[in-house]
Amino acid sequence: MEKYIYELEMKVRDYECDLQGIVNNANYQHYLEHTRHEFLLQSGASFAALHEQGVDPVVARISMAFKTPLKSGDEFVSKLSLKKEGIKYVFYQDIFRKSDGKVVLKGVVETVCVVNGRLSDSRLFDELFHLA
Repeated sequence: MEKYIYELEMKVRDYECDLQGIVNNANYQHYLEHTRHEFLLQSGASFAALHEQGVDPVVARISMAFKTPLKSGDEFVSKLSLKKEGIKYVFYQDIFRKSDGKVVLKGVVETVCVVNGRLSDSRLFDELFHLA
């Protein structure tokens, strides 16, 4: 089990479901991204403000393993942990259905920082995320 450093509760909205009545796979990327953005805010930084300063965290690779489908109205918890590997920030993100605690998705999101248009290491993120 991962040591999670952030959790965000959310609820499935009707329009996120497909004809099968389950959340369309593409929406899980939105859930993961929203969780990372809220984590960034909680850490003391705004995604938009960082961009204005020339600092852009970008996704380099995503891996998602779907375990249990969510349906309209389901409440769930999106959890994350974080490790730094070289210049990459690797988010381990898991989603759990609240009603029974079942694992919905296990994801790994690799991100890198582009500073003033160049791939770069980011001391700012090291400090924000207590990785320094």
